[in-house]
Amino acid sequence: MLGRDIVESKKAIHGHLLSFVTVFIWGTTFISTKILLRSFSPVAILFLRFITGFLALLLIYPHQLRVEERRQELYFAGAGLCGITLYYLLENMALIYSFASNVGVIISTAPFFTAILAHFFPGGEKLRLRFFAGFVVALTGIFLISVNGMSNFQLNPLGDLFAVFAAMLWAVYSVLTRKIGEFGYNNILVTRRIFFYGLVLSFPALFFFPLDLGIDRIIQPVNLFNILFLGLGASALCFATWNAALKILGAVKTSAYIYMVPVITAAASFVVLHERITGLALLGIILTLAGLFISQGKTG
Repeated sequence: MLGRDIVESKKAIHGHLLSFVTVFIWGTTFISTKILLRSFSPVAILFLRFITGFLALLLIYPHQLRVEERRQELYFAGAGLCGITLYYLLENMALIYSFASNVGVIISTAPFFTAILAHFFPGGEKLRLRFFAGFVVALTGIFLISVNGMSNFQLNPLGDLFAVFAAMLWAVYSVLTRKIGEFGYNNILVTRRIFFYGLVLSFPALFFFPLDLGIDRIIQPVNLFNILFLGLGASALCFATWNAALKILGAVKTSAYIYMVPVITAAASFVVLHERITGLALLGIILTLAGLFISQGKTG
């Protein structure tokens, strides 16, 4: 019994580590996407990002996923539609109309939607008082970070509405991926199959957005770096680690790490851009982290 507890504890630590690494990288992606939007449309960035990620995963593990039941393909298609196609189109469009900081803050509410959805999903996780208490504390911290020294902080109804819908779709993706994890397939093959559906289901968006994949713009150093960062790091690596964390910890506990996105963004701005972190922002960081730890509690 003790040995089993030790194994489960080590497994949980591994899941938390995977979640942290994933969100640490994702916390910097809003800036990369914002830069690429100067040269490409939202759907073009989606294609560049996930084709790069798909090919990278194919090179790493060149095997084929054979599903045992046809209905399982619906889960893969649903995850691809919600977590790739619709989520990233909405996030990219939100970044056109709103500040990256606004979008990052709103996306950080995804754990709340995940908890609600997971509760009603068959075999889902129970809603606990600690989660809601942690959500309130974290949301307070996120708000303080978002208004940190920003004289130009403002809400853009259209852009921020896109971000809210994106957060809701990420919740659906998290719950679907949790279910896919129960199928027992190789994580890289699962991630690649989700990428495949995400790309295929993105084609209808071409009727509304130009693909405009000009080679001259792609090979520009700043664009190429950000494409590779989003495709290899934030997609191929992070989706695999995120899906693995979901399988270990569950949708609610894993998604709670999204609270850390504004914290990481603020810290990265301080280190890379030498932006000053005020006392208000520091308080926000502390509250956000506190909310994360509270929401991870096991008691209701």
